[in-house]
Amino acid sequence: MSTSSINVMKDKWARGEATVGGWCSLGNAVSAEIMGRAGFDFVCVDNQHGVNDYLSTVAMLQAIDLGGVTPIVRVPWNEPGIIGKMLDGGSMGIIIPMVNSVAEAEAAVRACRYGPVGARSYGPIRAGMRVDGYFDLANDAVACIPMIETVQAIEALDDILSVPGVDAVYVGPADLSITLGLPPGNNDNEPSFVEALETIVAGCERHGVVAGIHATTALTQQRLEMGFRMVVATSDAAAMRDGLTAAVAQVPGSTTSTEASLY
Repeated sequence: MSTSSINVMKDKWARGEATVGGWCSLGNAVSAEIMGRAGFDFVCVDNQHGVNDYLSTVAMLQAIDLGGVTPIVRVPWNEPGIIGKMLDGGSMGIIIPMVNSVAEAEAAVRACRYGPVGARSYGPIRAGMRVDGYFDLANDAVACIPMIETVQAIEALDDILSVPGVDAVYVGPADLSITLGLPPGNNDNEPSFVEALETIVAGCERHGVVAGIHATTALTQQRLEMGFRMVVATSDAAAMRDGLTAAVAQVPGSTTSTEASLY
């Protein structure tokens, strides 16, 4: 059985294709199902900054599955216990924040892989129900995605990208901007920010690693043209806010804000 049956996202990467995804910050399975059915290639449940816990995350992963897209999770930190638990719950990819060194990248890979190549503990309580033979497929099918979001990580970029088992890296524009001395956000008018993104894409191309980034709907096409092949276009919170803002704007006498959010 091919990995395509359990991870559409990685299957598209293997064909050299780009993927566009959604982001779940709100702990609600219904909104996750809507995201899963919206036409994305993957949907990420955010356990770092989103208002999700483990039970809500598992329910959201089940809901995303209904849309036939790849469910992934961003964990709070590079910690093997929570990474393994999210994988056991049915996540087919893990985004790991603040990976700044080879040692941290190697630790992320170990947490995502069963032995002998990794140290993931066996017990796929829900993941094992998604497909027969999960154990034999998991090491190849699960995506390990460290975040590159600091100047320190960019300085160690080639070494991080050389770590076996790193499938993709994911840029957090807010934290990257902060370490560059810029305000949090997408600073495309700042040469240092653009240069950092170009450096990451070029490094990924050299090493055969997928470049990913957190974006907005308006920036998605630009990020794809830059060479990113994993782009988050919007989140449940942003889509709800934007939709409600547009609706309220049509009400006579209303005053609304249209400020975009990274999350």
